Amino acid sequence: MSGSGDAGDRHRKPDDDRELRRQLLGLLRGEAHLGFEEAVRDFPTDAINLRPPNVPYTPWAILEHTRITQWDILEYIRYPEHVSPEWPDGYWPDPDRQVTREEYEETLRGFRSDLHAIEELVRDPAIDLLAPLGHTPGHSILREVRLIGDHNAYHIGEFAILRQVMGTWPKRVSATG
Repeated sequence: MSGSGDAGDRHRKPDDDRELRRQLLGLLRGEAHLGFEEAVRDFPTDAINLRPPNVPYTPWAILEHTRITQWDILEYIRYPEHVSPEWPDGYWPDPDRQVTREEYEETLRGFRSDLHAIEELVRDPAIDLLAPLGHTPGHSILREVRLIGDHNAYHIGEFAILRQVMGTWPKRVSATG
């Protein structure tokens, strides 16, 4: 995963590399959009299995879908022999599944753990983010991290809208008390 040695590498500056990594971390954390932690903070666990009107999934299901997709892309980066789930069924839980609080918490832990692992890849200056992945020419870690960031941003935003529709955001405390 180190430098590919082509002529383009000679023109990249260390500051450019640091800036690229900083921007990718911002994308993953929600620099320009609602981040995961803010979206799930204080979500009432009695609402994890509720379906808002005209929505074919529960709040837990959208988070689980996001976790599965993020995990799959991380494994794709790390392990050439990784076999992705079948699309689309393998990326979405059963729409009728009802989960316990513990299963919901496991989804959150899994998402956080995999996000941390992705952030560690991005932070590691020994990893060439632009080098093609050996098992998939044309794909790079940069491409995969951008896919994760875009996918997460989309579904975290969707989760936030579900919260709005369901009325599960905490009441705001006024500045005057």
